[in-house]
Amino acid sequence: MSSALASFQSQLDALERRARRRRLIPRAGHDFASNDYLGLAGDPAIAAAVADALARGVPVGSGGSRLLRGNAPEHEALEAQAAQIFGSEAALFLANGFAANIAILAGLPGPGDLVVADALIHASAHDGMKLGKAGSVLAQHNDADAFADAIAGWRREGGTGRVWIVAETLYSMDGDRAPVDDLAAVAARHDAMLVLDEAHATAVHGPGGRGLGAHLESAENVIALHTCGKGLGAEGALVTAARPIIDLLVNRGRSFVFSTAPSPLMAVAVQAALARSLEGDDLRARLSDLIDHAAQHLCAPLGLPLPASQVLPIVLGDDARTMQVAALLQQAGFDVRGIRPPTVPRGTARLRVSLTLNVDEQIIAELGEALQQALGQVPA
Repeated sequence: MSSALASFQSQLDALERRARRRRLIPRAGHDFASNDYLGLAGDPAIAAAVADALARGVPVGSGGSRLLRGNAPEHEALEAQAAQIFGSEAALFLANGFAANIAILAGLPGPGDLVVADALIHASAHDGMKLGKAGSVLAQHNDADAFADAIAGWRREGGTGRVWIVAETLYSMDGDRAPVDDLAAVAARHDAMLVLDEAHATAVHGPGGRGLGAHLESAENVIALHTCGKGLGAEGALVTAARPIIDLLVNRGRSFVFSTAPSPLMAVAVQAALARSLEGDDLRARLSDLIDHAAQHLCAPLGLPLPASQVLPIVLGDDARTMQVAALLQQAGFDVRGIRPPTVPRGTARLRVSLTLNVDEQIIAELGEALQQALGQVPA
C-alpha cells in the first residue's frame, strides 16, 4: 500500500476505533429510516405522471445547466405552480436541499452582513455560511431571544449591514418545531431577512402541507426552502421568495448556475407530488395517528419523551452503543439508523426513528418490543 493510501486507511481506522466510520448499507426491513413521510415515493399517481411525460417525449436528462440549454418547460411549469401554491412571488427549482442552502447562504448575504443561524441548523447551511462573504454566528437552539441578542450585540460593535435569520421549521434530528412567529417578529424589528428551511415540514405540516411557515411566505423578507425528496417523495428543492431574490439566485447561486439542471421528469414528478400533497389531508391524518400510536406503544413503555412530530430521536449518548443497538434492530427486521457526531452534537448519539406511512401500528408496536430487547442486550 502506498504511503498516501496508508494515510487514508489510518484515517478510516481512527474513525472505526471511535465508532464513527460510516458505511453504505442496503435498504432492508421495515422503513423507520427514510424521510418518505407520506409514502409518496411509490405513489401510483406520481409514477403515472412521469410515465405519461416519457410517452410525450419529455427527456430523461436536461442536457446542461438551466442557464444553458437545460432550462426545460417542465422546470418553469413547476416553478409557476410552486409559487402559486406557497403564496410567493416566484420560485426556483434546484437539484436538492443541500444545493439550495449553499445557493442561498453563499450567494445572497454580502460583505458586511451578518447571518444568525440556529445552532442545530442543517449541515448544508453551515457550509453555505462558510462559503459566503458575510459574517455568521450561531444562536441557541429555538431561542428567539438569543437571535435578538446576537443581532443587538453585533450592532453595538458597529455592524451596519443586513441581518439574515436562518432556521429550520422542523428539526431533522430532534423533531421539534422552531418558534417561527417569534423569529419573524425578531426579523421585523431588525429589518432582517428570514430564511426558513421547511425540509421536514413540507407536505407533512401546515395547511395543505405547505409547511409551518406558510402564513409568512408572502412577506418580502421571507425566503423558504421546500425540499422535494422528503415528504413529497421525489427529488430536488424549491426556493420560494420575492422575484428579485429568485433572480439574484439565478445570477449568484453558484450551486444553481454551475450545476446540470435536474431531470425534466423529476420536475414532472414534483408537480404531481405537490398536487397530491394539497389534497393529502387523509395522508397527514393517518401519519398523525401513527405518531399517537408510537407515543403510546413505543415511547411510553420505554420511558422515552413523547414525539413532537414524525421524527423520534432516541438519544443514547454513546456512539458505540448507539450503533450496536441499531445493528440489532436491523437484524430483527427494522431499518433504524444510528446518528453520531458530527451530524449531532457530541455526546448525543441517537437512534433516529422516522415515522412514515410505509409502516402500520402493528409494525410500530413490534419495533417497541425489539427496541426494548436491544437496549437490554447493550446496556449503558
